Amino acid sequence: MLIDSHVNLHAHQYDEDREAVIDRARAAGIELMVTICDKIPSFEAVHAIAMAESDIWCTVGAHPHEAKDHLDLTTERLVELAGRPKVIGIGETGLDFHYDLSPRDVQADVFRAHAAAARQTGLPLVVHTREADQVMGDILEEEHAKGPFKILMHCYTSGPELAKRMAALGAWFSVSGIATFKQAQEVRDIIADMPADKIILETDCPYLAPVPMRGRRNEPAYLPHILDKLAEIRGWSRAEAEQRTEDAFFAVFDRIPRLVSART
Repeated sequence: MLIDSHVNLHAHQYDEDREAVIDRARAAGIELMVTICDKIPSFEAVHAIAMAESDIWCTVGAHPHEAKDHLDLTTERLVELAGRPKVIGIGETGLDFHYDLSPRDVQADVFRAHAAAARQTGLPLVVHTREADQVMGDILEEEHAKGPFKILMHCYTSGPELAKRMAALGAWFSVSGIATFKQAQEVRDIIADMPADKIILETDCPYLAPVPMRGRRNEPAYLPHILDKLAEIRGWSRAEAEQRTEDAFFAVFDRIPRLVSART
């Protein structure tokens, strides 16, 4: 089963052809998608997409870029929204010290509220991290020590040391189209060393279209290019890569019934 673990189907880039994008994904063999919440004001639109489609599920959370507008977001509110049908993850949340669109201390506070929600709900924490390896590792180790929860390092492009720290916490890692980029050898080197049973796939569409679609608006239908690159990096057959990533997906997103697919 091909599964896109991170799509942004509510994004304005799809306003003209959202249903066609979903149809193309299914035609390309994508049987499940997780559409991601980037900020609480977007949650109703995100959730509506998941509720309308049998093969789409969703998350609830606020991206670190949006943290400055979520100073009053509580763990309790996240837990409440996570109780809705078809919500299967907390996030996307985390730290982004590259753009610093929200103050770093605010990012950290909002991130910790999400971690607490993951702990309380049992849902995986979908983590965005950029140029924040040390602080990210420290926060997740501290929060995990309060009570374990599942961690998914989405679109992982950080360094090997953070990858090792997260692997020690039992984290999952998702591989995106960046793995196909010519200048991304360091990313491929880290993918080659990730725990074999903790790797899943994502497009992060409409961003980060893989080669040979780079430069276009990304779509879930392009996921097979990422699968093929992962298989190449790991020395797996295409069928093995598909089976391994499917198994890992259902291990981290364990609220989704295993037999659910667009074809059942």
